[in-house]
Amino acid sequence: MKPSYLEKNDIIYLIAPSFGCTTFPYEGRLKRAIKNFEKLGYKIHIGENVYKCDGICASSSSYNRAKEFMDAYESDAKIIMSVGGGETMVEILEHIDFEKIKSLPPKYFVGFSDNTNLTYTLTTICDIETIYGNNAPNFYSRPFKYDTLQTYKMLIGEKEFEGFKSFELKGFDTEFPKYNLNKRKIITAINYNKPFEGILLGGCLDCLVGLCGTKFDNTKNYINKHKDEGIIFYMEACDLNSIGIRRALFQLKMAGWFDNVKGFLIGRTRLYKDKSFEVTPVESYIDLLKEYNVPLLINIDLGHLSPSMPMKNGAYAKVLFENNNIKITYKE
Repeated sequence: MKPSYLEKNDIIYLIAPSFGCTTFPYEGRLKRAIKNFEKLGYKIHIGENVYKCDGICASSSSYNRAKEFMDAYESDAKIIMSVGGGETMVEILEHIDFEKIKSLPPKYFVGFSDNTNLTYTLTTICDIETIYGNNAPNFYSRPFKYDTLQTYKMLIGEKEFEGFKSFELKGFDTEFPKYNLNKRKIITAINYNKPFEGILLGGCLDCLVGLCGTKFDNTKNYINKHKDEGIIFYMEACDLNSIGIRRALFQLKMAGWFDNVKGFLIGRTRLYKDKSFEVTPVESYIDLLKEYNVPLLINIDLGHLSPSMPMKNGAYAKVLFENNNIKITYKE
């Protein structure tokens, strides 16, 4: 199901299904982001957990975080946006009423990193499009640029998105850092000879492997349902080193997650310089995925090293690669 796009005077419902915004620099960034969205003509509803850190490595208990999400989904808000990533979001899934969500008008849920636990399951269990894109505090700077601009454009219904010329290694030395794209990117392309199409599906590999094999893993049913369109699987790693990536890919392969795959889009791992046991992340992806004989594009603008292109889970898209860059065109 395709949710409606964002329009003026719509409500954006902010929630904290993982971390809340209680520490530097996230709290200050979120407050500026809220003002930016209000200046653009949107109404902001702040969930009860957004400024909390009462849970174990989380804003609140798993039950309270799930309730906040369900309250947002049952509200009259147009968009639900997470205020942060984190570590233990997977724990809320046992309290999410996916069957009830299927009966409600679909909404776009937007989130990055640990939010894979909802962007992926809402798509594979409920067949609802979601957006793997910027968390709310990233919108602290106006005008929006790079990935925040693309995420915003996706929310209002634009269909074409291109990668960027370079990327940055940003730290948190200041609360409102400026973009400094000073690292030239190089995309590794395997088996690519023409544009390819399919339904985009994926997220943060660290989270995907945690979902694999649980009762919330509906991947096989989803890809079988969409076997005629085929799947373009995308992923990016946060904390996994080269060997961790290999183990994760092997597990997903053995679970049949890559059956009927039409291509792979691989983002930059945060540990992009890693060479554990003399193996690089790029080598791990090639070794484990080359057997599918489909296009494999590695180190695209996706991941924890900005800027990261938003990806629309569950949407049919065409991928073009030329001049060391990708272009994704979504089709209604």
